[in-house]
Amino acid sequence: MSATRIVVPAKANKGDVIEIKTIINHVMETGYRRDSVGRAIPRDIITKFTCTYAGEEVFRMDLFTGVAANPFVAFTTLATETAEMVFEWTDQHGAVTRERAHITVA
Repeated sequence: MSATRIVVPAKANKGDVIEIKTIINHVMETGYRRDSVGRAIPRDIITKFTCTYAGEEVFRMDLFTGVAANPFVAFTTLATETAEMVFEWTDQHGAVTRERAHITVA
């Protein structure tokens, strides 16, 4: 899979609602389009996105063929402790892209 971008606040106060934004560069090919000579372009999609915070899952999303290329995901969670957030995108072939971000909670 391609590059990702993640926006996580570097610092937050305990109990704050924080917004997390992610995007991954991926074609998200549906399998329904044809190339210039009429051959079907094979399906190639991300099927799952998850985020864990301090080892606990805080967001999960299943993706399907109707999702646009370069999926952008935004969600909120509560700042509970200084910890690492782990983001995982899994494609239909089982390949996983994993990124990490750290948040400091006062």
